[in-house]
Amino acid sequence: MRANREYELLVRKAGRAPGLLASQDRTDLVEVVEIATGEVALFWDTAPAQTGRLARALRADLSQLESDAFMAKWRRWQSD
Repeated sequence: MRANREYELLVRKAGRAPGLLASQDRTDLVEVVEIATGEVALFWDTAPAQTGRLARALRADLSQLESDAFMAKWRRWQSD
C-alpha cells in the first residue's frame, strides 16, 4: 500500500513570514502522522529555510513509495 494512504504530512510554521525572511530563532515543525491512529510516526524541528525542502521531499516519497520503504528511508533522519 502506498505510504500516502497510511500517513499524513503536517507542516506547522511558527510564523507567517516566508522561510528566507523569517527570524533565525523561529522553529517550524514537520510531522508524519499515522492516519489510522492519529499518532505521530516521524517529526522534525526545522529551521524556516529547511521546512519547504523537507516537506516537498516527504510529499514526493509519500506518493511514490510503499509504506514500509517510506518508513525505512525516513526513520534514520528523524529528530530525537
